[in-house]
Amino acid sequence: MSKRITRVNELLRREISEQMRRYYRSDAAAITISEVDTSPDLRSCRIYYSVLGDEAAIAESRALFNKIGKDLHQRVIKTISFKFFPRFEFIYDPSLERGAEILNLLDELDKENG
Repeated sequence: MSKRITRVNELLRREISEQMRRYYRSDAAAITISEVDTSPDLRSCRIYYSVLGDEAAIAESRALFNKIGKDLHQRVIKTISFKFFPRFEFIYDPSLERGAEILNLLDELDKENG
């Protein structure tokens, strides 16, 4: 991945997180933008998010992104200018949940051995 795309990804991740915090704080409190993956031609962008909670919370977050996706896109366009602005696609990322499960297992093993 080029340095330019890496910088674009980080810029978009920070700005999307900031817009969600500023305008959708009550609805998006349990949502974390974990990664942004922009295509090299800057036409599309996958936004990976994690959610604290159960399957219902994940379904709510998916519905929230379906509801606010276009508005969030417009807010980010107003603050960042590119020649071509990528289309957003929101994808649930279970990696933080898996990481927490692994940490819990390691803690349990540590307690059993210690």
